[in-house]
Amino acid sequence: MSFPYNIEFVEDKLNEKLLKDFHGERTGFVQVGEKRWFFPSRFKQYAECLYSFEARPDDIWVATFPRSGTTWTQEMVWLICNGLNFAAAESVPLTQRFPFLEFNLFVHDELKACFLKENEDDEEKARFIEQISQPATAMLSEMQSTRFIKTHLPISLLPPSVFQQNAKLIYVARNPSDVAVSYYHLNRLYRTQGYVGNFETFYDYFEKDLTPWSPYWSHIKEGWAVKDRPNVLFMYYEDMKRNLPDTIRKTATFLGKTLTDEQIETMCTHLDIRNFRNNKSVTCEELKNVGILNSGEQGFVRNGQVRGNAEEMTEQIKQRLSEWTERNLRDTEIKFPEC
Repeated sequence: MSFPYNIEFVEDKLNEKLLKDFHGERTGFVQVGEKRWFFPSRFKQYAECLYSFEARPDDIWVATFPRSGTTWTQEMVWLICNGLNFAAAESVPLTQRFPFLEFNLFVHDELKACFLKENEDDEEKARFIEQISQPATAMLSEMQSTRFIKTHLPISLLPPSVFQQNAKLIYVARNPSDVAVSYYHLNRLYRTQGYVGNFETFYDYFEKDLTPWSPYWSHIKEGWAVKDRPNVLFMYYEDMKRNLPDTIRKTATFLGKTLTDEQIETMCTHLDIRNFRNNKSVTCEELKNVGILNSGEQGFVRNGQVRGNAEEMTEQIKQRLSEWTERNLRDTEIKFPEC
């Protein structure tokens, strides 16, 4: 299936500035289609492969803009569908149980060579680096059903087969204030992103739709637009935080499962942020072990706050974000809940 959208490199001067701030990318960044979806250069190479991926009717997808409760939702969904098998969940990394469709877009060939050089004395680690630098589509195609698939792709860039096959799709939205702060720390943590600037500069990129998977608002609006389809469950992260038991019940119902109150209570304990951030199955230890995560940065699972008073948020940025949000939510029914 041919990819239906135009892909263009950002203009040279901007690309030069971006490459100075994001060291994970080495070639440059592209923008896709009329909405100017923002990606590293490898998107151009793999766009058709991703778009042509064949979904199955019993697939379960979790789609979000980055840092919107993705990992939390994945673990919840996997446990619901696998009989609350906590032993398996703790022994097999979430990245294996719930592959990330487009992660390879961020493993630039030059960066991959660095990772391989750093791990040249360990064949197992080298194989792992080779695996994550390839599209997850091949691995997923060989997996038996039910497949669990993570993506940050917006609805319009998902494989059309997701909707043609009526695969289950759970979309989670989170307010932009918390996303911006969490996404900043993620971009500093991952060498595949390699962000080296401060938060103020990062927020400027974020608001101008110059961070991967942006534009943020287009992403959220596309998720909202499909919320009434029978194969889609749209959720707010803030509702998950406010009432996790209700979220688990709602998700289980959507997935055709029934849980007892006791099972829900056990799941809530497992998913409690105080336990979750110490669960090595979900904190990307396998990426840390091959040097993909920077040391000295905040962890992959952070504090899960809702509109916390993040120290990164100056009064000026808070004002900008408030005005940006107001402009983009005008004439929509999207309303992020208070927690």
